[in-house]
Amino acid sequence: MLADIRYWENKAKAGKFAIPHFNVWNAEMLMGVMDAAEETKAPVIISFGTGFVGNTSFEDFCHMMVSMAKKATVPVITHWDHGRSMEIVQNAYNHGMNSVMRDASAYEFEENIRLTKEVVDYFHPLGIPVEAELGHVGNETVYEEALASYQYTDPSQAAEFVERTGCDSLAVAIGNQHGVYTSEPKLNFEVVEKVRDAVSVPLVLHGASGIGDEDIRTAISLGIAKINIHTELCQAAMAAINANVDKPFLELERAVRAAVKQRALEKIVLFGDDGKAE
Repeated sequence: MLADIRYWENKAKAGKFAIPHFNVWNAEMLMGVMDAAEETKAPVIISFGTGFVGNTSFEDFCHMMVSMAKKATVPVITHWDHGRSMEIVQNAYNHGMNSVMRDASAYEFEENIRLTKEVVDYFHPLGIPVEAELGHVGNETVYEEALASYQYTDPSQAAEFVERTGCDSLAVAIGNQHGVYTSEPKLNFEVVEKVRDAVSVPLVLHGASGIGDEDIRTAISLGIAKINIHTELCQAAMAAINANVDKPFLELERAVRAAVKQRALEKIVLFGDDGKAE
């Protein structure tokens, strides 16, 4: 069933668990995630983003996302990740996404506010929630290089940012990075605590693939209510491909779906999301 991300993020925040956000851009990833959600009775977020359009036509794939979300026996949110412009998030909404992220975090503070508020003002009358980002989560690069010029979320700006934009959730930059970590992640949990105390909206952790289980549990205990996973789904899929490279293609695809399901299931349980749909 289609669900409201605001309800589940706030429920997660109050209940000290996290809603898993899975980027999916082909059938095996989508079906594997949905298999895991159904088996564990877990609400989930299925998401697409601009980085995947070179692999998959969103305007076609979106129909499968929405159809599976509606047919599911568990709550499912359809989300657009890292929307870089108004046009992109409008297109996402027009093709069935019921939640969007406007990521203007690469801009200066005032411009981030302006661009985020523009999207909030457009979508709130339509009943669509908006995620924003303050600070800038590291891009896919050598982790040590990313940390050298890392733009952590400034807790002193958080309350003003949320109040002026009206965003429904806030992604924080605490040493997390997209893609593969080339060394052990170094997360600044003090930032999480200070931002949590400054704002009332749920907090989001991007780039969580590769972050250790204990750090994930700590982040959730401090107020992280939504956690994004993509790279680990890809890694699970590649491991299945390598292990089944000599099998018929139909069998290989089933192995990929099963591997994605298993990794998604592990994350659902780690985040404390299992059973929450019951």
